[in-house]
Amino acid sequence: MTHWADDVFKVLVEAGVRQAAYVPDAGHTRLIQRCHAAKRIAAVPLTTEEEGIALLAGAWLGGQRGVLLMQSSGIGNCINMLSLSRACAFPLLMLVTMRGQWREFNPWQLPMGRNAKRILTAAGVACDTVAEPARVGALVAKAARGVFERGGRRAVLLHQKLMTRKTFGR
Repeated sequence: MTHWADDVFKVLVEAGVRQAAYVPDAGHTRLIQRCHAAKRIAAVPLTTEEEGIALLAGAWLGGQRGVLLMQSSGIGNCINMLSLSRACAFPLLMLVTMRGQWREFNPWQLPMGRNAKRILTAAGVACDTVAEPARVGALVAKAARGVFERGGRRAVLLHQKLMTRKTFGR
């Protein structure tokens, strides 16, 4: 059985994505590993999520497509930088692993997890949510086509049900 991250990797390659900016995240581990192993995509680790928006602006100016891989808790870090994408009219594709949803054990993850879509929408980022592994690839492909062919900003919110349950050693 194909893992949803393998479907997403295939979509990114087919969409011509050349840079994948990310803050290390267990939910994106397989996708990040695939990007690192690929010669076509430069996987770029970040210190904070907002750096990814600036990196993708530079990638676009240099003629390359990129994607930002992040966890929902990093959305708050990006609020000011989201205006850069809007003002400079470069495409922004974000794949966001969600926290603060189904079976969340960490109360610190609840506020951003519950408000991620509302915050992104208020910042001018269209959002799609997916919880079924078989639908992830198609939804990311649709988002990538829209962003790279028509411009704009779009986040695909990957429901917590798609990830292995996270714990602090419990």
